[in-house]
Amino acid sequence: MPIKHRVQRKSLKTSHTVSSPLVTPQAHQSGVLQKLLQEDPTYDYDLIVIGGGSGGLSCAQEAAALGRRVMVLDLVVPSPQGTSWGVAGTCVNVGCVPKKLMHQAALLGQALTDSRKFGWECSQQVKHNWETMTEAIQKHVGSLNRSYQRALREKAVAYVNSYGEFVEHHKIKATNGKGQETYYTAAKFVIATGERPRYLGIQGDKEYCITSDDFFSLPYCPGATLVVGASSVALECAGFLAGLGLEVTVMVSSQLLRGFDQEMAEKVASSMQQLGVRFLRKFVPVEVQQLEKGSPGKLKVVAKSTEGTEIIEGLYNTVLLAIGRDSCTKKIGLEKIGVKVNEKTGKIPVNDVEQSSVPYVYAVGDVVEGQPELTPVAVQAGRLLARRLFGGRLEKCDYINAPTVVFTPLEYGCCGYAEEKAVEVYRKENLEVYHTLFWPLEWTVACRDSNTCYAKIICSKFDNLSAQPLHQE
Repeated sequence: MPIKHRVQRKSLKTSHTVSSPLVTPQAHQSGVLQKLLQEDPTYDYDLIVIGGGSGGLSCAQEAAALGRRVMVLDLVVPSPQGTSWGVAGTCVNVGCVPKKLMHQAALLGQALTDSRKFGWECSQQVKHNWETMTEAIQKHVGSLNRSYQRALREKAVAYVNSYGEFVEHHKIKATNGKGQETYYTAAKFVIATGERPRYLGIQGDKEYCITSDDFFSLPYCPGATLVVGASSVALECAGFLAGLGLEVTVMVSSQLLRGFDQEMAEKVASSMQQLGVRFLRKFVPVEVQQLEKGSPGKLKVVAKSTEGTEIIEGLYNTVLLAIGRDSCTKKIGLEKIGVKVNEKTGKIPVNDVEQSSVPYVYAVGDVVEGQPELTPVAVQAGRLLARRLFGGRLEKCDYINAPTVVFTPLEYGCCGYAEEKAVEVYRKENLEVYHTLFWPLEWTVACRDSNTCYAKIICSKFDNLSAQPLHQE
């Protein structure tokens, strides 16, 4: 049975947060201070966080630092291919961290090509070793897992490797990998279960295809790869696979990078095509067959046009599905306590303080409806939530204008509205769009295309600008 960690609460006399003259009047007026003074020893914990990703861990550690009894429940259900991982969620294990490191591997390949123009002479052919790369990346991911576990221990957060499921109000069942069940109670709960990759629901998808859950720890070179999807994950993976010298095809059912600026998305696609990536537009797979087993094997993919009756077939070594992600909210008992969930998306609607339809249940991260699915946003939301619940603070997370980057070969960074969204909100006649092509200094000597890099700024005419751009097109 997991050990229950109990941490003695800090007295109000020594708590910097509560006794601060800047915080106490606000906390008193809002009623937060009264809540801090009310302790309920009938619960095992002050806070139980379900999910060990970035948002959940930041909330748990902040609450523990404020002297609260905190538990984190986190059990990763293996993918259909059997892949699982440790603490710290998608970003550290099967997302941002390994993705950026593989992107860096591809950039180093481009740097080798550029280096000849800078005087470097290579006496032998340079080639990439997939196994060496993945082994090094997984070692780094493992070190991050251990550092997160150490941080939880140091802050006296009870980390339990079990699957959490509500059984009644304020009570949760924790089931470990051996099926053993333990029950815990808490005054408050935070749902931070994140999302997992979606499958197509066609013959052969779960048997023979992989997702980002499996891809970053793949123990062998994937060979000729079909990437299905138009998401940032799809294009990022396709980009660095091509950068490593592999044959890559991207199958897209509709538009690229939905929700992003479409002019920028097409520029990203154009740069990938110049790198050798092949795009199959307006097609969706309808069947995946295994022709040969192996590492990798050989697969046949049958696809159908989304605009007609055309059927095409293709042979690949690996099929990577990146068609979107589903929220992990269906099997944690939310319906038993009345937490409202969007039936279509599985996401949890919350108010401006991350509170769900049940007052003592909150949500942060990718399970929250209508908010950016970004790790730094989840970390900030979790930290501020803990401070409001247990530290007498009032600051809310600002979800507006969160910057993000798509790590395709031609990296795409953005902040604010895409042009399509800006037109919808402000109307086209009320906008000014400034844009420019530019040539990075490090590209000059290498003689890379001077008209590839591009920037645009979308402005509302109603805003007062202190300075005007030098030119406008």
